[in-house]
Amino acid sequence: MISFNKPYISGNEIKYIEDSLTRGHISGNGYYTKKCQSLFAHKFKLGKCLLTTSCTDALEMCAILLDIKEGDEVIMPSYNFVSAANAFIMRGATIKFVDSNKNHPNLDVTKIRPLINARTKVIVIVHYAGVACDMDELVQLTRDNNLSLVEDTAHAIGGTFKGKSLGTFGSLATFSFHETKNITSGEGGMLVINDNGLKERAEIIWEKGTNRTAFYRGEVDKYRWVDLGSSFLPSELNAAYLLAQLESFDEIQILRINAWNRYAKGIQSLIDKGHISQLPIPEEEDNLAHMFAFTVKDEATRNDLLTFLKAEGVLAVFHYLPLHLSPYYLKLSKVAILPYCESFAKRLVRLPFYTDISLDIQEFVVNKMIDFFKERTDF
Repeated sequence: MISFNKPYISGNEIKYIEDSLTRGHISGNGYYTKKCQSLFAHKFKLGKCLLTTSCTDALEMCAILLDIKEGDEVIMPSYNFVSAANAFIMRGATIKFVDSNKNHPNLDVTKIRPLINARTKVIVIVHYAGVACDMDELVQLTRDNNLSLVEDTAHAIGGTFKGKSLGTFGSLATFSFHETKNITSGEGGMLVINDNGLKERAEIIWEKGTNRTAFYRGEVDKYRWVDLGSSFLPSELNAAYLLAQLESFDEIQILRINAWNRYAKGIQSLIDKGHISQLPIPEEEDNLAHMFAFTVKDEATRNDLLTFLKAEGVLAVFHYLPLHLSPYYLKLSKVAILPYCESFAKRLVRLPFYTDISLDIQEFVVNKMIDFFKERTDF
């Protein structure tokens, strides 16, 4: 079976993990944690960075930092991973879901304003597949309504909007280093704090609600429990692996973009015949090669294609199920109608895609897709 994903080793991962062991400190916030945070902030021109055990943890820190309470409302896309919703629901918030754009799974910014009321506190956005949302309009919306903006940048490491780094528009931003992402530590995430007023408290929440980080810097004589918090720090072993990946980011991107382009060339005939449609990438944005995704005409075709590919030894997947139609959310709220989100959930396909995917594998996958559409009588 050709796997959907395969973790990549860039070269120094084992060396750095072994070095972390010899340093005698493998719990969080050590040498490699600090190196990752510093390099990530510098390379991508971001605010203060705190390494976390996952992007989920980073989102949960956002909800605590923004003082989300019972009765607050948070607006976010329904075409989204559940972590973003969970982070705010656990603090008592009500989630208001937004539909996708007609031609892309990103949220439709024009549908946000009618959802804003006196209880609205935060807008959470996702740069799906590495394509930036309309940040001009989003920033204006948050300013006009005195709202916080959180960027879920899990798909968009290294991305920009009009020359400015994604992850710098919101007061807070989150990144993911899950093994399916461009750079990885197996499981891992990063919280970016762009609002200076939140930086000190972020450290406290990150360190289980204590001021231990300030203690280590010699700023207080003892560290105490001073706020809410949890154990959000990853181990030095994860950070050591991640540092090697971060140092190889540019080389990794070249490999991924080349692989993305090979797929794009291979399926062009299917696009020309109207069998599939690629997700658009605006001309002014770089292709971050986070995933290779396309849509087919309907849910039946999507299901048949996935079944066919699996039988041929290719594990392709779909992505996501709409959160506004999920069993848990329907216990909390009435049914919403978000047609474009629901359409993408039924029609989107992701092909196996990872940093060192071979030309032979990609050619095999593309040929099987061509075979599938040749065999269908309804095209």
